[in-house]
Amino acid sequence: MSAPILDVRNLSVSYGAISALHGISLSITKGQIVTLVGANGAGKTTTLRTISGILKPTAGQIVFRDQNITGLPPHKIVARGIAQAPEGRMIFSNLTVHENLRMGAYLRKCKKEMAASMDQAFAIFPRLAERVKQEAGTLSGGEQQMLAIARALMSKPDCLMLDEPSLGIAPILVRTIFDKIVEINRDIGLTILLVEQNANLALEVSHYAYVLETGRITLEGEPAVLRQDPAVRAAYLGG
Repeated sequence: MSAPILDVRNLSVSYGAISALHGISLSITKGQIVTLVGANGAGKTTTLRTISGILKPTAGQIVFRDQNITGLPPHKIVARGIAQAPEGRMIFSNLTVHENLRMGAYLRKCKKEMAASMDQAFAIFPRLAERVKQEAGTLSGGEQQMLAIARALMSKPDCLMLDEPSLGIAPILVRTIFDKIVEINRDIGLTILLVEQNANLALEVSHYAYVLETGRITLEGEPAVLRQDPAVRAAYLGG
């Protein structure tokens, strides 16, 4: 088995006196889609925010491409090759689609490569190309999610983290977003760490999954196996 591109080892995180993560470990092999399944408050977003450098762990290590990135500031983690499309999208509402995408490439210097990445983003999300001069705040929820993902892709990451990509999106567009996630993984070969409350969809597109409950990994395995687990079915799959 090949070495993981991202390896989280015994990670603990606290908000003041409150412990949010209790020594969790997970790993992702290059080219995989790995999902974190869990209820609200389980620690899923905390995990992503810690990997991104927004939160500092109280214990444990985060190793990316065999380098310890624990505690590095967010911009240095982006420079190492990890990008995140955050929960709630966090697009720059008063900037245009084009300006948002350029913000995603703020660490890159080569204009030719930036232009190629923008062309790639528009190929994946043609709707953004149609709205390139439109203010991002006037886009629909689904279009804003496309923009958030495309903006993350503009940093040319090796690992893309997606936090609740279906949140606040019309049901008709949720499938489109997930089809695009599969396309990005398949056609670009991008490694993806996915946090998603729609466990059915998340397990459908993933290669491996972890179940996070109150800051602890309680189960892990191939999605087909987890889908048959009675506890997983009762808690997350509606049956």
